[in-house]
Amino acid sequence: MRAKRSSLPLAVLFMDLDGFKDVNDSLGHEAGDRLLAEVAVRLNDCVREADTVARMGGDEFTVILAGAKQRKDVELVAQTIIDALALPFQSAQQAVQISVSIGISFYPQDAASPVALLKAADKAMYNAKDTGSNRMCFYPAVGSSSG
Repeated sequence: MRAKRSSLPLAVLFMDLDGFKDVNDSLGHEAGDRLLAEVAVRLNDCVREADTVARMGGDEFTVILAGAKQRKDVELVAQTIIDALALPFQSAQQAVQISVSIGISFYPQDAASPVALLKAADKAMYNAKDTGSNRMCFYPAVGSSSG
């Protein structure tokens, strides 16, 4: 893990799109695929070039924020993502509205391995989902922030 070798902290944002299944069900998988591609573009627009955006599968994405030291900076990026994904997407048939639930974990304080870091962020994401849409939650869950 590069962060371990360089002793640099990082944050993992684990995201699940709220309302994506409805888009797939009502507009079809082709529209859903286009929406996922547009989500990826918006996510890339919210982060720095040094950061990483990845689709985990289905409607789940991760963002790795390299060198993330301050919780408030990570919270600002997460809120930027929430705001960007809350804007309507234009599908061929109509404007589509979705939202996102974000779980956040930090290396090294929350976990030392990549798998454990993803699990921690995933757990925090489910805590965010439990409190409603357009939310972020840090691991360990000590409450959530809304957008």
